[in-house]
Amino acid sequence: MNLQEILKTYFGYDEFRKGQDKLIEGIVKGRDALGIMPTGGGKSLCYQLPAIALDGITIVISPLISLMKDQVDSLNEIGINAAYINSTLGNKELLDILDNIRENRYRIIYVAPERLNTGVFVELVKDIKVSLVAIDEAHCISQWGHDFRPSYLEIPRFINSLEPRPMVAAFTATATKEIIKEIKILIGLKNPIEITTGFDRPNLYYQIIKVSKKCKFLMQYLDGNFKSESGIVYCATRKTVESLVKMLNDNGFSAVGYHGGMNSAERQNNQDDFILGMKRIIVATNAFGMGIDKPDVRFVIHYNMPKNMEAYYQEAGRAGRDGEKSDCILLYSSADIVKQKLMLQNDYLDPERQEVLYKNLQYLVNYCNTNDCLRNQILKYFDEEPTNDNCQNCSNCLDNSEMIDITLEAKKILSCIYRVNQRYGTNMVIQVLRRSKNKKVLEAGLDHVSTYGIMESYSNNTISEIIMTLVSKGYIYITHDKYPVLKLTNKSKDVLSGKIQVFHKKHLLQKKEEKNVKYDKAIKGKDVDFDKKLFEKLKEYRHKIAQVKEVPPYVIFHDVSLKEMAAYFPQDKESFLEIKGVGDKKHENYGKDFIDLIKTYCNEKGLSPIKQIKEEETIKEKQDSDKENKLDRYELTYNCYLEGFSLNEIAEKRRLTPSTILNHLEKCEKDGKEVEWERFIDDKKEKSILKVINDIGTDKLKPIKEALPDDFSYDDIKIVICRYGLGVC
Repeated sequence: MNLQEILKTYFGYDEFRKGQDKLIEGIVKGRDALGIMPTGGGKSLCYQLPAIALDGITIVISPLISLMKDQVDSLNEIGINAAYINSTLGNKELLDILDNIRENRYRIIYVAPERLNTGVFVELVKDIKVSLVAIDEAHCISQWGHDFRPSYLEIPRFINSLEPRPMVAAFTATATKEIIKEIKILIGLKNPIEITTGFDRPNLYYQIIKVSKKCKFLMQYLDGNFKSESGIVYCATRKTVESLVKMLNDNGFSAVGYHGGMNSAERQNNQDDFILGMKRIIVATNAFGMGIDKPDVRFVIHYNMPKNMEAYYQEAGRAGRDGEKSDCILLYSSADIVKQKLMLQNDYLDPERQEVLYKNLQYLVNYCNTNDCLRNQILKYFDEEPTNDNCQNCSNCLDNSEMIDITLEAKKILSCIYRVNQRYGTNMVIQVLRRSKNKKVLEAGLDHVSTYGIMESYSNNTISEIIMTLVSKGYIYITHDKYPVLKLTNKSKDVLSGKIQVFHKKHLLQKKEEKNVKYDKAIKGKDVDFDKKLFEKLKEYRHKIAQVKEVPPYVIFHDVSLKEMAAYFPQDKESFLEIKGVGDKKHENYGKDFIDLIKTYCNEKGLSPIKQIKEEETIKEKQDSDKENKLDRYELTYNCYLEGFSLNEIAEKRRLTPSTILNHLEKCEKDGKEVEWERFIDDKKEKSILKVINDIGTDKLKPIKEALPDDFSYDDIKIVICRYGLGVC
């Protein structure tokens, strides 16, 4: 099969996402690869699909047990034999898997980095052909990254031990230019094809909430948003996790906790309950999450501020991996900054690294205090140039609050910092401005500076808010010492001289900031208009199957697939295969039962199937729309057939998969048009297929495929079945 056929047959998609095709083609042609793709951008497909196309075994190095299990379950569901090797395996399980690897029964093996250089694994790989080594979460190899793991430094030694050296592909969602450079050097990538698809996640709504009563806000949010859907609440400490879990459960919310202080069995049970949909909410420290493959997380709330923008981006990015609208909300308070700085001070890092981490933390503080587009601030951190000033999907861009001129206040604050000789931090500067009689202020003689008391009528919160705004705009710099000090930058001169005006949102400067309005979100693009009741029935049925198989529901079908089913009411194989995420194996496993459920529902409601599924939308985008409007899609395919094109040529011309083209031609034949199927298959293959069919029948395609040599495709089998009328293609 070619790459397009593999994509449709196994994964159920008609098109590659941005960047996937180039990375996959590069790997299959023998090049190393580096993919920088956002969470939910389809990184895993970039090594899973080549694993099918390449001759040999693909080894995927993955940092977390939960990711391995999820992906292995998903791969086995679509007919790709896979296994994992990590600490959860018993001795017998491990020995069985090792034997199966030696007998080439797997296409993909997931391995924890700690296992790579063990004697057993080193000896094993000497006896097998390794075609590709894929490294997930590759930023973990960099000591400058937010999630450095020493075990990743063992990866280059393992790669260098392989003879011959296989292709090597590294993937991450979170990396600055410096980290990307280090990944390439440390892993030893050789002339890699390098694709960065961008860091924007258009379906995610970003919001900063400045609120003192976080518990109250959290309860109100959970009570009014995504009431039956999953979410993550991140906290800075174990104590906060435990208190929030108790509070949520006491108030009727379904929640579990996750932190490093729990024993591993309890952590795993809580994580499984969340992933399998038994619990709605997981409250966790940053110990939870990397590699979690749950696509239907509808909200991520940071109860406390994380340590830097990279950590925030990755943690918030666990929302909406399926492309559906999801919320990313950060509850900001100045106390969180103090906590994070204390943690940095207690880490006993070398001065250079500590300086970098302070700088990264400050970027996140500035993010929380900017009036500009939040999405653009994220993109700029990762050196991506935003395309517009207003994303229409963050709290700043959707906030129409009045902007007020705070230039006078800014001048007073900047002048005060200058008058106290740039020697003090935020609290002391505020006390001087507010005419405090604090002992330290008086002992330092700061009551004699000219700015003493010039903002006496302002609250601490208001002055602090303006200071943070001036920091975010680059007029003030905060040192990263044990006791942070406010310093003026060169830009501050333009404010003091009156060359630049400073503006801020009025509502953020008001004394009572407790009322936090949830802005109506306007996300670009439109939802599929689906039948909500049918969607719920499909979800219920999926949940029953998942419970029996002991896998997460999304391993059966993603919500996106169920919504398309509830929008288009597919009632035969052809239309069911047009649903996003439905390939041959998924249809074989679940098609009949889901189609029967849809048929029953449609009969009860008097609904007819909608034949023009998403394929129409794809064709409209990629071909001349006027021509498409005039001709039926089947007729377009048949016209190409009449022109004498081969199957692959028709597929390329129509921008569809060969499998879809065969379905179209079968439909044309049923409508009375003549199709010479023998054009698409040679005599030798046809005879071999007929012999196998004669032995085992045509009830299912997979047994036929497995009984034939590897160079026989599902499409070859379908052609023979169609030619001789042996069943449904």
